Amino acid sequence: MRNITEKIVKLFKEGNCTPQIAKIAKKLKEPSTTIHYNIKKLEKEGAIKTYKAIFDYKKIDEGFCVFVLISLSPDEYGNPEKIGKDLAKHPEVESVDICTGNWEMILKVRVKDQDTYYHLVKNVISREGINKIVSLTSLKQLKTEFVTL
Repeated sequence: MRNITEKIVKLFKEGNCTPQIAKIAKKLKEPSTTIHYNIKKLEKEGAIKTYKAIFDYKKIDEGFCVFVLISLSPDEYGNPEKIGKDLAKHPEVESVDICTGNWEMILKVRVKDQDTYYHLVKNVISREGINKIVSLTSLKQLKTEFVTL
């Protein structure tokens, strides 16, 4: 049997998961058809963007998690979406938020280890338009995506 774990993880990260309708119906004590109808309605309205798996990131070689605070240069300050959207294209970047306060942007990055993170900082994050970054390393995650770990 071939090991295609990496391919499956990639697809799940891209949202190729489906809800377990029978399991939901049992928990809510409602017919599966009612659950299916309501889920499809939420999808059509755009309330549900995608479905994804929640991983034990250490087991898929992405156990090093860093929150990156970014300060933009004055010429980029007026359009943070431009840099944010470019950074979001990289698979290591889990989320990009534009924020208020002393920083214009926060990234959540997941990589294998600190060497991989250093490479990402050097080759992707450190770029024209970014004045300063501060890295906050997550030591242990207790909850993610509404799931207590």
